[in-house]
Amino acid sequence: MTVDGKRQNLDAAALRPLLDRGRWFATLPEPVRQRLLDAATTRRVPAGTRLFTRGDANDGLYCVLEGAVRVGATSADGREAVLSVVEPPQWFGEIAFFDGGPRTHNADTRVATTFLRIPRETLEKLLAEDPSLWRHMGALVAEKIRAVFTGVEEMALLPAPARIARRLLAMSEGYGMLRPGNAQRRISVNQEQLGAMLSVTRQTVSEVLGEFETRGLLKRHYGQIELVDPDALRRVGDGFP
Repeated sequence: MTVDGKRQNLDAAALRPLLDRGRWFATLPEPVRQRLLDAATTRRVPAGTRLFTRGDANDGLYCVLEGAVRVGATSADGREAVLSVVEPPQWFGEIAFFDGGPRTHNADTRVATTFLRIPRETLEKLLAEDPSLWRHMGALVAEKIRAVFTGVEEMALLPAPARIARRLLAMSEGYGMLRPGNAQRRISVNQEQLGAMLSVTRQTVSEVLGEFETRGLLKRHYGQIELVDPDALRRVGDGFP
C-alpha cells in the first residue's frame, strides 16, 4: 500500500496535547507512548486519498491528527456503506494486529488530512517485548466493539430522529474514544454519509436535521454539522421530543 502525500517532520512534543485528548493513548505507560512517537511518521494528503483498501496487508496503526477519514466499503454495484468517520485524535487499523488478517474495510480521507502511522513491525516488536501491552491493544478494540453493539441496538429499536441525534453525539465524543471534556462541536460528515451509517434515506436525514436546526439544536455547514445544544440532542436521543 502506498500513499502519496507530503511527509512532515514529527514534533512529538507539539503532538502530545492533541494525542492525550484520546482515552487510549493517555492510558498507555509513558515509555510506550514515547517509543510509539519515536517510531511514527506523519503525512498530509488531499481529500479523496485511499489510505488502505479492504484486503490490503496490515501496514500499521493510524491516528488522525487533522481532517477526517471515512471507513467503509463499496459494493459491486457501487453502493457505499459508511461505518464511521474518524476525526482527531482517533486511532484506527488495529483489528489486523489480532488475527493477522488483511484490512477489513476501506479508509479514505474526506478532506485534506494529516495522519500519523506507527509501522506494523514497530508495534509487533513492542508487543513481543512486553506482552502486557496486549491489554492496551485489547482496550482499543473493545472501544470499537462497544460502539458497534450500541449502533446495532439503536438501529433496531429507535426511530430516525433519536438514532440521528445519538449518532451525532457519538461522533462528537469520538465514539467513546475521547477523554471526558474533549467532545467536538463540529463534525465532518454530510447528510448522505450520515444516512449511509444509519440505513436512513438522505431525504429523511435532511428532514430531521432541518427540524433540529429550526429548534436551535444544530447548524448545518458545508461538509460539517455543528452541535449547538448537545444536551437537547441528548434528550431527543433518550426519547424526549
